[in-house]
Amino acid sequence: MKISLIGYGKMGRMIEQIARERGHEIVCIIDIDNQQDFDTDAFRSSDVAIEFTAPHVAYDNYLKAWAQGVKVVSGSTGWLKEHGDDVRRACTEGGKTLFWASNFSVGVAIFSAVNKYLARIMNQFAQYDVRMEEVHHVHKLDHPSGTAITLAEQITAALDRKDSWTLGTLTQPDGTQVVEHVPADHELAIDSVRRGEVPGIHTVTYDSPADCIRLQHDAHSRQGFALGAVLAAEYTAQHSGLLTTDDLFSF
Repeated sequence: MKISLIGYGKMGRMIEQIARERGHEIVCIIDIDNQQDFDTDAFRSSDVAIEFTAPHVAYDNYLKAWAQGVKVVSGSTGWLKEHGDDVRRACTEGGKTLFWASNFSVGVAIFSAVNKYLARIMNQFAQYDVRMEEVHHVHKLDHPSGTAITLAEQITAALDRKDSWTLGTLTQPDGTQVVEHVPADHELAIDSVRRGEVPGIHTVTYDSPADCIRLQHDAHSRQGFALGAVLAAEYTAQHSGLLTTDDLFSF
């Protein structure tokens, strides 16, 4: 399979390594200093482009890749609120293809499936309040993380007592805490922490006067995310439309 990379930071380099190990060819690498390479035969020859960039440029990268007839796999977050409807329309009505996930880790896919199942169970036990926390490295610009939002939306869809998620407390890299919102009873608070080089920790906590139930995924490195992105690219090469990890993994 021929793959182009959009974004060549730590994730891009790890994706390149894993893709090559799995026998794929990297035909084009696009970063901030060679945006003109979208309009090249090398990029157009791609079966799939894998995109990991910043929230403010991700959507434009999709448009540039689609304009060249190339399918996109993306792990960029932070663009959904502004461009989510446009992307859904492009993929359902405009014939474009995007495989998007807030987190490509196989472990997170399993964690997500367990999260949905646990939330359905906990809907019967109103004595448990629920909170979430996500911890990431200091270079991550958006908060809460896209993965945390996905997990929170799964919970609010299953719990009658929580109808929406909200920002809770942000702990900044210097340890300063900012209370961004005091959650109402019907809101699920997501606390965010930025420290060191943490690849990602997501924790869902159900707490009651009697006991506490905690579900947690702790990434040891970015390798799991990179492998998942390549697996998604292999799937996307053979499928079309708006794709997610629910299509790739059947739990």
